[in-house]
Amino acid sequence: MRESGIDYEAVFHTLPSAVALLTPQLVYADANQAYLRLSGRAREQLLGMRLFDAFPDNPGDPDASGMRNLKASLLRVVESGLRDSMALQRYDVEAPDRPGVFEERYWSPVNAPVLDPDGKVVLIVHRVEEVTELIRARTRREAGDRHQLMEAELYARARELQEVNERLRQAHARERQVALALQEAMLPAPRPVGHHRAAVRYRPAVGALNVCGDWYDLAELPGDRIAVAVGDVVGHGLPAAGVMGQLRSALSAAVCVADGPATALDVVDQYARSIEGAESTTAVQAIVNWDSHTITYSSAGHPPPALLHPDGTVRFLDQATDPPLGARPEHVPRPQGDGAFTDGATLVLYTDGLIERRGEDIDTGLARLTECLTRHPTADADALADYLLSKLIPPGGNTDDTALVVIRL
Repeated sequence: MRESGIDYEAVFHTLPSAVALLTPQLVYADANQAYLRLSGRAREQLLGMRLFDAFPDNPGDPDASGMRNLKASLLRVVESGLRDSMALQRYDVEAPDRPGVFEERYWSPVNAPVLDPDGKVVLIVHRVEEVTELIRARTRREAGDRHQLMEAELYARARELQEVNERLRQAHARERQVALALQEAMLPAPRPVGHHRAAVRYRPAVGALNVCGDWYDLAELPGDRIAVAVGDVVGHGLPAAGVMGQLRSALSAAVCVADGPATALDVVDQYARSIEGAESTTAVQAIVNWDSHTITYSSAGHPPPALLHPDGTVRFLDQATDPPLGARPEHVPRPQGDGAFTDGATLVLYTDGLIERRGEDIDTGLARLTECLTRHPTADADALADYLLSKLIPPGGNTDDTALVVIRL
């Protein structure tokens, strides 16, 4: 952009409208002078801060909903890659020179994505217009006709946007229910696998359409063996549920005839290239052999299975990890690993909703999982599955769905 001779950074900071740049994690990346004046904050007070840490809801107002509504709008932009204009919002702001004192403010926000060449949201342009005085003018009789007309227009626009948002919310709720019903029909029902004890769990995401991309599968193999897999499709809603069903069925069939988990994932990797929406799907396939007391496994970019030994130690099966399905431009044979186990051990496979949190390194989530497992090395499969969900899924639910398989070996 410098080739044009225009200093776009200077333009940004002198825009008359208040504009802030947020990361997809809702952290301030920059803010122009108009935004800083409007918010009453210095630039160094905002950069690197999460938006809602810098501007929390008024704790003294039980009806405060500004933070919830704004967060929903920003997450819609991150998930859809589309611009989102919000209805008129009351969002009280803490006075910078009077901690704990909140000033009544009204805002008209617009949120727009900045996309990279792959269409991924890398920044959110958060523009706000303060209309506090226009709203207050409604209660002041001395306000002129022009102010009254502007107020009426603002409220009409707010009502219209609220109606549109409600229709969208209802449509999303209907799609969510259909997608969940479809997934329930496609995932295998919990059942015994031979004479071995296994527990399966699925927890859908809450408050969003991030559902129906995760799956699990268990199948008996000749000899005293079982095949177990979990996977995670990028995307959500009905499209993700459809892709999930195709890949789960393909991997379930492939592992029954392939000479190992790596070969089964190789077959599904080729198949995934022909399915729209299957790119970058992660999956891990394992075969448990009780005759040799070994677990053979291969991972396509998926979080590693955890092997809990009877003495409480935990080992992650992470020595055979390759990129997700369909990620390589050319076919390369996938790696395969082996791990020994003793009677009484427990194998745990899961999707990233169990361990990953926004803005947190995956090692932190794996450490949380390890701590939970070491506390219950001898628990049965169902009890351990319920314990893991209760401890690792946030009390209010997660923004990503979660699949979990626990097998007592």
